[in-house]
Amino acid sequence: MTAPTTPTDSADTRPAPVISVIGTGYLGATHAAAMAEMGFETIGVDVDPAKLAALSAGEVPFYEPGLPELITKHVASGKLRFTADIASAVAAADVHFVCVGTPQRAGSHAANLSYVESATRGVAEHLTHPGLIVGKSTVPVGTAARLRGIVAEFTPAGIDAELVWNPEFLREGKAVEDTLHPDRLVWGGASPAADAVIREVYAAPIAEGTPVITTDLATAELVKVSANAFLATKISFINAISEMCTIAGADVSTLADALGHDVRIGRKFLNAGLGFGGGCLPKDIRALMHRANELGAGRVVGLMQQVDEINMGQRQRVIDMAIESAGGSVLNRRIAVVGAAFKPLTDDVRDSPALNVAAALHLRGAQVTLWDPEAMETARRSFPTLTYAESMTGAIEGADLVLVLTEWDEVVAADPAALAAVVGQRVVIDARNCLPVDRWVAAGWTVRSLGRPSPAVVPAASVAAGATDALAAAR
Repeated sequence: MTAPTTPTDSADTRPAPVISVIGTGYLGATHAAAMAEMGFETIGVDVDPAKLAALSAGEVPFYEPGLPELITKHVASGKLRFTADIASAVAAADVHFVCVGTPQRAGSHAANLSYVESATRGVAEHLTHPGLIVGKSTVPVGTAARLRGIVAEFTPAGIDAELVWNPEFLREGKAVEDTLHPDRLVWGGASPAADAVIREVYAAPIAEGTPVITTDLATAELVKVSANAFLATKISFINAISEMCTIAGADVSTLADALGHDVRIGRKFLNAGLGFGGGCLPKDIRALMHRANELGAGRVVGLMQQVDEINMGQRQRVIDMAIESAGGSVLNRRIAVVGAAFKPLTDDVRDSPALNVAAALHLRGAQVTLWDPEAMETARRSFPTLTYAESMTGAIEGADLVLVLTEWDEVVAADPAALAAVVGQRVVIDARNCLPVDRWVAAGWTVRSLGRPSPAVVPAASVAAGATDALAAAR
């Protein structure tokens, strides 16, 4: 393909490339909005008319801070539009980002690549002029090489097309910032001409100093899944250590602080707790396991198996703590669950440890009342049989046991004295090790954590007046 002259060339009269984004889910909608914000005419493509209509109206079908405003801004500016007509979008665009999902295949740890294959074929067969296809979906190593065969097979004769891989590194809750100001840019398999086009697309973050790593297809595919696997390993490591801390009477949070000062280790992702979930880490490490097994990389399989087992075991650990705290059975006990999303700043409940624990306790006969500041509707769609409260106080009122399962800022900042005045039993399991324990204990609560000692409880009589005053102030 012919490379454009660079934007800094005073003789450059070539218009900026038009961009199509195939798939308008979490990744695609964010990427399309960010491309428009960077100044490119952008066309989002999807097969769901209802989703397209909502996006065109600035309505995002998931919670992501800043994204609705960005979409609304650029739909109004004319830089961003959405369509179900892939043929017209591909004909109008020069660079085509494939941003469809790669969910775990039913009955297997393998990734379902049918959406990526379909999207790539859809772009290739509708090309009317030279085009660059840029894969952003998270795929097993070796996928891009196979997709190049699809491009070669379905691109019309005489049209130049190239496929490269450019993994995404979005964090839910911070996706807009991560796209506009990424901490690194990686792409693989690009010819000099394709490399020039990608650098034009990412000119703004490159100008800010974002590191650029160019490599081969296989390495580019492995970067994202390896990053997720490493983060998952770090989480499962500290959760394994937290079990030893519980047995030995040590404090895993202080231990993690001390470890974090070692620059080779770092403090991030060393928070012991309920474990990871969501739509990325669990399915990505399982897909890595599956692909590693296919390639004969047995050590990767064994490591990821342990990481997954430790992570899933944290859920049972919290369930066991709840049963123990309830006196050996949760049958007919009133349990308040605070948090449903797999992490703060999202309404995503896919493979959510919080919702999994809530549902498991419900199945054991507990009367579970749940509250989450953003994930109420997504949780209700997944588990309609749970009871849902309109506020944290409403969920906790009259409860025999409280479980904090998602570390929302609103939860960390809550007034334990006010909550103590309405709860049935002042017992809380802090499954995210996020509560200010001293404040909660001073308000008369028994606080149980994962890998942290349980402090002595202040006698109820000494806090009763304070709790009443706090409740009155809260109301």
